[in-house]
Amino acid sequence: MTHPLVFDRDDPVLARVREICLALPGAREKVSHGRPWFCTRTGFAVYGGTLRGDSATSFGTSLLVRADPQERPALLAGPQFFEPAYLWPSGWVGLDLSPAGTDWTEAAELVETSYRLTAPRRLVQELDTRR
Repeated sequence: MTHPLVFDRDDPVLARVREICLALPGAREKVSHGRPWFCTRTGFAVYGGTLRGDSATSFGTSLLVRADPQERPALLAGPQFFEPAYLWPSGWVGLDLSPAGTDWTEAAELVETSYRLTAPRRLVQELDTRR
């Protein structure tokens, strides 16, 4: 089943997310379920999502990542974070990027954590040698 695109390819916030995600070794972008997914062999970040239990509440300008299990409760306590539909049981969180003053350093750190949790070991080692 083909899903309609639910994002603007020229969105400047998406461009910033792309810059962060595609800088990681072996990362690529694909469109799945109408949204940009960033992956190696499996996804580590998604642009846009909906709120768990409330499909009417959409965060089109958001970043979904797999969170460190120890950090997840603290992240979800922040007002800019939410549990994304479908992905929350696997430990994912959503970060609303629509408010002014998005902390892009924090967003990049969340992307890197998610990448490290999902990427093959050789790609994580490549990332470590770059640092």
